[in-house]
Amino acid sequence: MINKIVISFLSAVLFLGFTSDDPVKLKRTDHRAYRSGEKLTFSLSYSFISAGEAIMSVEDTVIDSKKVLHMVTEGRTVGLADVVYKVRDVYESYVDAETDMPVKAVRNIREGGYRYYNEVTYNRDSSTVYSMRSGVKPVPKEMMDILSAFYYARNHYFNERMKIGDVISFQTYFSDKPFPLQIQYIGNEKIRTKFGKIDCYKFAPVTEVGRAFKSKEGMYMWITRDENRIPVKVKFELVVGAFVCNLESFSGLKYPFSSIVLKNKK
Repeated sequence: MINKIVISFLSAVLFLGFTSDDPVKLKRTDHRAYRSGEKLTFSLSYSFISAGEAIMSVEDTVIDSKKVLHMVTEGRTVGLADVVYKVRDVYESYVDAETDMPVKAVRNIREGGYRYYNEVTYNRDSSTVYSMRSGVKPVPKEMMDILSAFYYARNHYFNERMKIGDVISFQTYFSDKPFPLQIQYIGNEKIRTKFGKIDCYKFAPVTEVGRAFKSKEGMYMWITRDENRIPVKVKFELVVGAFVCNLESFSGLKYPFSSIVLKNKK
């Protein structure tokens, strides 16, 4: 169970499994929520047991003489979970700094004895992707990978124009096939963290009810209600207990961490 929960951290932060039958698409806005040098570190715990950690980072680089942003998200088990079932998952996305659209995506998975590696490049002119595993495939021109979709949402969708019930929707390419991503905004909430009380946007996917999730609203994600729009908490309400991802440290933010609620504020 612990290894499955640790693996699912990326599913939470990167929108995997978010679906809705009748989405209301949210209009995009232009903003720059992050910059090169940003680094976010998360702890992963299950029923108060430390199970893993994850790191999200952004750096400048160049591909084919073009400036791009290199996003990397790494998830790994720690402690006893690492002894029982070692996880080392890495997701990478190279994003055009001007359009916020991915140029290349890498998925490098190590979970116990299982290994998976693939690179996917995006060709906007021909509306195709090239996968190392399956070759060239036609896709919609706005196709993304799951990691670039999250950073795109930080720039263009997480903002004060959202209304309760709005759904953020993307088409992504994952596991060599199109994969729709959708997440619903359910309101604002102030939550307690190690940094103090944080004012957040709260989102909930519509998840499949089954052996794991208690209800369709079995997962929640809190994003800071400031110019940075970073995730500070992800919570899975499972039948067998709660799995929580908490932000433990941050550096290189583009803006002050202004979503912290001061004690003298109401």
